[in-house]
Amino acid sequence: MESHAGTANGTLFPPNGRPAAECGAAEADGDSRGFALFFTNYSTFLAKPGLYLEDLFVNPEQRGRGVGRALLLHLAHLANQRGCGRMEWSVLDWNQPAIEFYESIGARRLREWQICRLTGDALRQYA
Repeated sequence: MESHAGTANGTLFPPNGRPAAECGAAEADGDSRGFALFFTNYSTFLAKPGLYLEDLFVNPEQRGRGVGRALLLHLAHLANQRGCGRMEWSVLDWNQPAIEFYESIGARRLREWQICRLTGDALRQYA
């Protein structure tokens, strides 16, 4: 899988400067099977960096064949190699197949945490 500097207006993988994220790709026989887009975050609770999975995508015809599991395993290895204290991601509350998959690999949902977000006009008005 190729990355393009123009993706997301050049902010994700800029031609010059530091990329905002990294991407792992799953390929077999020259065909793209899926990808995982991630970046480093930091935990003040653990005093260690973390790995945040922003997007996990597996081509629909490849689902149920271990592609997602392989991508998550790759990221878990990277997180361990980089000395990360944790690996995190979000899942929509209605996505039961994904929730079951994540729980099957040992992930724990943190129901006590709520996502807060400022975007668009609200972000501009607050600033």
